[in-house]
Amino acid sequence: MDGTRRATQAASEGRFPNKFFKLLNMNLSALLHSFPLLNPSLLAADFARLEQDIRRVEEAGAQILHLDIMDGHFVPNLSFGVPVVEAIRRTTQLPLDIHLMLQNPSPYLPVFRKAGADFLSIHIEVADDPRPMFDAIRKLGAVPGLVSNPPTPVELLLPYVNDCDLILTMSVMPGFGGQSFDPVALEKIRRIRAVAEADKLLSVDGGVGEATIGDLAEAGANLFVVGTALFGHHDVPSQFRRLQKLAREHMPREIEK
Repeated sequence: MDGTRRATQAASEGRFPNKFFKLLNMNLSALLHSFPLLNPSLLAADFARLEQDIRRVEEAGAQILHLDIMDGHFVPNLSFGVPVVEAIRRTTQLPLDIHLMLQNPSPYLPVFRKAGADFLSIHIEVADDPRPMFDAIRKLGAVPGLVSNPPTPVELLLPYVNDCDLILTMSVMPGFGGQSFDPVALEKIRRIRAVAEADKLLSVDGGVGEATIGDLAEAGANLFVVGTALFGHHDVPSQFRRLQKLAREHMPREIEK
């Protein structure tokens, strides 16, 4: 089944709400048949030249953008607020993948959806049962995701893998960019891939670069959040293509789209 037909089926089954499907018809179809995908993390961009950095990754072929929202409680740092997300939404038509590093994400789901979020991901560490929040995200017209930190046992999230559409495995502790890769992520991704439906976005964030992206692709990841390994390079478009090529060369043939 090609990407467009999968997207149509997903919408008809309620896995992607009609409002979302109409809003992002072309972008969603592209996402579903363009694995592997690089997901530039704007936390690593130059905030004084944010629009220019967005244009550079758009021109390189980016189909999605990643934003980390930090509250200073769940993680010991602060990052983007609502006005910045709104400004980014005005700047680009790409889907915005919002990672909510929040101790209490529920009240902020409509806030960030209104600001421009297309994907809203919450942490398993703050949700005994994330399914009610998945339902709330879908009712807002966005796509739900589930995130786990490196020390969190994969068994805690496996029951919910097919209740959401994006599963993000952290390969560093969230809160700061530029950390070293934790190889525990590889086995977690393998376990998730073994139970996940074929069209799930299996994302990874933290230390993703030339030395790690191939192993992550072999493990089953298809959406790679890249920060300093991309924006810290002197030639961002060339580095984008290099990383995407490495992921494609190592991705198992059965999960390529």
